[in-house]
Amino acid sequence: MTIKQELYKLCLEYVENRFQTIQNTIKEIQESLGSETKSSAGDKHETGRAMLQLEREKAGNQLAEIQKLKVLLNKVNPEITHQKVALGSVVYTTQSNYFIAISAGEIVIASNTFYAVSAATPMAQLLLSKTVGDEVLFRNGTIKILKIL
Repeated sequence: MTIKQELYKLCLEYVENRFQTIQNTIKEIQESLGSETKSSAGDKHETGRAMLQLEREKAGNQLAEIQKLKVLLNKVNPEITHQKVALGSVVYTTQSNYFIAISAGEIVIASNTFYAVSAATPMAQLLLSKTVGDEVLFRNGTIKILKIL
């Protein structure tokens, strides 16, 4: 398995883990809402239900974000090597290594550290459409692109 395929697979796992966590949260909230019974302290009951409703709405929004990440990740083809930095590129620079796909944080493969970043991040915006040998300015420093996969 190539580095790009491994990064892609780990990003898929990241999205799936987040999806499962949010699904479980929604299930727990639904069960809590179902088990909430009217008590003599009516206001307390209504406040509890309202809080659970807010939590369910928040989890629903998180679920929608995860769905967007899945759609974005499906646009990445780990089999393609790019000449210019694009969605799905693995970019080696003098500062760090990046996988332009989704924001999944730091990933270590065979003692190499990569940062999975969204194409919307400031770093990715600087790198997009650049080629090997190009330099970009980031935080008062110059970063040179060494290799693109």
